[in-house]
Amino acid sequence: MFRIPSIVSAGVLIALAACSAKSPGTGQASTSTAHGTVAVTPPLRIASLDAATLKAQLTASSTGTQLLQLAGDPLCGIDVYYVQFWTTGAAGETTESTGALMVPTGGGSSCSGARPVIEYAHGTSADKTYNIADITNAANTEGVTLAALFAAQGYIVVAPNYAGYDASTLGYHPYLVATQQSGEMIDMLYASLAALPATFAGAAGTSASAQLFLTGYSQGGYVAMATLRAMQAAGIPVTAAAGLSGPYALEAFGDAVQFGEVDIGSTEFLPLLANAYQHAYGNIVSSTTPIFSTSYPDALTLLPSTTPISTLFSENMLPELALFDSTTPVVDIPGQAALSAELTAALAIPDPANPANAVFDLGFGNPYLVTNEFRVAWAEDAATNPDGALPPHQQAGAPLAAAKPTFGPRQDFWLNDLRNGAWGPMVPTLLCGGDQDPTVYFSLNTLTMQAFWGGTPYAKAITVLDVNGTPSGPFAGIQTAFQANEAALLAYYESAAGGGLSAAAAEQQLIANYHVDVAPFCLLAARAYFSSL
Repeated sequence: MFRIPSIVSAGVLIALAACSAKSPGTGQASTSTAHGTVAVTPPLRIASLDAATLKAQLTASSTGTQLLQLAGDPLCGIDVYYVQFWTTGAAGETTESTGALMVPTGGGSSCSGARPVIEYAHGTSADKTYNIADITNAANTEGVTLAALFAAQGYIVVAPNYAGYDASTLGYHPYLVATQQSGEMIDMLYASLAALPATFAGAAGTSASAQLFLTGYSQGGYVAMATLRAMQAAGIPVTAAAGLSGPYALEAFGDAVQFGEVDIGSTEFLPLLANAYQHAYGNIVSSTTPIFSTSYPDALTLLPSTTPISTLFSENMLPELALFDSTTPVVDIPGQAALSAELTAALAIPDPANPANAVFDLGFGNPYLVTNEFRVAWAEDAATNPDGALPPHQQAGAPLAAAKPTFGPRQDFWLNDLRNGAWGPMVPTLLCGGDQDPTVYFSLNTLTMQAFWGGTPYAKAITVLDVNGTPSGPFAGIQTAFQANEAALLAYYESAAGGGLSAAAAEQQLIANYHVDVAPFCLLAARAYFSSL
C-alpha cells in the first residue's frame, strides 16, 4: 500500500482542483481493441498547472511545503491526462484499462522537447475506483507525489491504474500475476506514447526521448521488476530501473507468512492474491482445502471494492488483523511423527514472550480469515519442496524449491516469484527499502534478490539501499532525512497533537506506518539514481 498522509494532505489536493483544466470531451473511440492501443484519442486533460501556480498551491499548506522540501521547487508546469487503453487480463481476456500521462510544460530546456520517460507502478489499493490520474481526489497522494517529484522536474510520467480498477471492464484485479502486470505496463507505455502527440503538450513539441526508466513502490516495486524482465526479454530498451520495497521473492515470503510471520496488511493482500490466482490458474478454490474460513464467505471476490476497506473491517466482511486461527492446527503426516511435530510447532503463534514477534502475533485471533486445512497443506508442501531462502535450508544464492511445488496455491507463488527463470537486470537497477518494514520484509525480498544475483554477471548492475542503514555513500542525505523523519514522527505521536501516546504505543504506531513512511524517500532515491546516469 502507499499513502503519505504526513506529506500530502487533502487540503493540497483541493487547492490543486481549483486550478485544474479539463479538455473538451471530443475524444474519439478507437475501432481497435488490440492490447497496447489507445481506446480514446485525444486523452482527456485532467489538470494543467504552470510551475509558479503548482508551487504556490503546494506552499499553501504545511504538508505541501514538506512535499516541496522533498521534491524541490518545480522546474516545469504539468499537464495531467487520463489515458484509456486496451490490455488483457490474467486469463487473456480483453479489457479496457486506464492510467495517467503526466507531461512537463514550460519553455525551458528541462521542460520541453524530448523528455525522459518514467513508468511508475503503484502500490496496493483496495479501492476499485482508484485513479492515479485524478489529482483532484483527496485520496490520490501517489498522483500528486509523482507530479511534484518527477513531472515537475522534467520527466514524462506514465502510470497505469491496473486492470480491475477505475473504468476497467475486468471484474477482478490480476494482483501480482507477473505476466499480466508486466504486459499491462508495456501496453500502457505504448498507448501513452501513441497518445502523446495528440495532447496539448505534444502538439507544442514535447516528445519522449530514448531514455526509459521503470520504478514503483510495494506492489509496484514488484511490477516494475517484472516489467524489466519482460522488456529485456522483448528487446525493449530500458535505461535503468528502481524496485522499491517490493515482494519479489514471493514463494519465500508466502512461506514466512504461513509459518506465522504475519505481515501488516495481509488480510487485504491475500484476498487480492487468491482472486487473481483463481482467475489465472483456477487452483485456489477447493472443497477439500478451502482457503477462507466460513466466517468470511465473500473474501475471495470482495477486493477491490467500492466500499472503503475500513468499512469492510468494521462490518466484519474481512478481519483487520486476524489472518490465522489462534488455535494451532495439527499436522499429521503418516509415518513421519517427527516432521509432523516440527510443522505443528512452526504453525503456532510465534513466542509471545519475544518482543520481536509482537507484530506477527497480531495476525492470530478468532474469527480468522485462513483455514487451518489450508495452512497444513501449505506446510506439508513447503516441507517437501523447501525454499532455499528460509532456514534451515537457507543457502547462498537463495534458490527456489528444488522441485516445483505440488500444492496449487504455493505453486502460484513459485511461478510468480521473480527468482523464477534465468534472468537478471542488464541495466543499472536500484533496490530500495527499509530494514524494519513490517509489511514487505526487506531481508526476505530485497536482500534475497541481491543474494540470488550475487556471483552472477547481473550483480554489478544492482545497487541496494536501506534507508534505515548507517548513512553513507551517495544516498547518505536521504538516509539521514528518513531517520530524522522517523524520530520526528515518534515525538509527534507522543505529543498531545499526535495523540499523547505512551512511548511503547508511539513505537507501535511508528512501526505500523513504517512501510508508508519509507515510500517518498525511496522515490527520491530513485530520482537521484536516474539523474546520476
